[in-house]
Amino acid sequence: MRAGKRQSAPFRKVPPKPDPKTPGRKSGDVHGKHGHRSPPLPEQVAERHEASLPDACPHCQGRLVETGTADQFQTEIPRTPLIRKFRVHVGRCEACGKRTQGRHPLQTSDALGAAAGQIGPDAQAAAAVLHTQMGLSHGKVASVFRSLFGITLTRGASAQIDLRTATRLEPDYTLILDEVRSSEQIAADETGWRIGGHPAWLHAWVGDRATAYGIDSQRSADVLERVIGRDWAGILSHDGFASYDRFEAAIHQQCVAHVLRRARELLERAARGAVRFPRQVIALFTEAIHWRNGYLPGTWRDNQLDEHRVSFDDHLLELVTCPRAVPEYSILAKHLRNHFEQWFAFVFDPRSSPPTGWPSKRSARPW
Repeated sequence: MRAGKRQSAPFRKVPPKPDPKTPGRKSGDVHGKHGHRSPPLPEQVAERHEASLPDACPHCQGRLVETGTADQFQTEIPRTPLIRKFRVHVGRCEACGKRTQGRHPLQTSDALGAAAGQIGPDAQAAAAVLHTQMGLSHGKVASVFRSLFGITLTRGASAQIDLRTATRLEPDYTLILDEVRSSEQIAADETGWRIGGHPAWLHAWVGDRATAYGIDSQRSADVLERVIGRDWAGILSHDGFASYDRFEAAIHQQCVAHVLRRARELLERAARGAVRFPRQVIALFTEAIHWRNGYLPGTWRDNQLDEHRVSFDDHLLELVTCPRAVPEYSILAKHLRNHFEQWFAFVFDPRSSPPTGWPSKRSARPW
């Protein structure tokens, strides 16, 4: 039991096969396509070098006769930083007397004097990617710049780059929120986060064509309400967090995976007749999911889908209304009963409503 949940040990493998296959690629064309790197275009070549023959044969010291040449290409990281100098023209208005200075498109700041040394746009983009997408701390970002690119960067400068990047991307973030707001379906989830060492929450919202994130000190659905409004009327997929119930105009789809996981955990600890209730819950939701996965569009009319969902609702009602002697079973039954109309929305709308919250879970996992 514990071995199956252990995370630090290597994966346990089955015993070795008596006649294993020969390792490595198969010969000929059986193993598939080769992943050769395509040669660059002539205008992309920045340096050209000659790999001349040695003065004599390295094996017998005999005289060498050149028989031809072949090309090899190498892609390298530029080790020497590219330093740009901008002559900033400064002027003053004759009418109002206010100072004005020029700005080149490649400039990342208007600072002059002691703050005239700036980091270029490509370098700033690299620093932001290393921190936000690769997960490097600001100190490690500075170390990468120093060891790989020969650029001196402090932790504070890396943090300021992130803040300026966020400011520049705010209009794009607003467009993403608008896209989520206009979606007919949203899968919502939240996971633990940190802000300055204090607990917080990362909210993920997966819409029809866009995924948005929000970081807040509270887990409450207030964050989502500020994005879509309380009167949003689409399909809202989420877990059993009661804060989402405020969206009364929405069609709610509870995450079935949470219920299946709870029922399986109860089944592992059950004995004799106590196994019946968790098995019934697992069988009911598993049957609904299998039916949804095998559904073909156009094979059922709306009234047939509605009747099919009612049959699942009736079966669930029978399970949750019976008194349960096991306290854990009563808690699960109460949870199923409190959200009675939010379990089988995916049966009526098989193509649009997912039975689980996997889209939002998947989107939040990389962060």
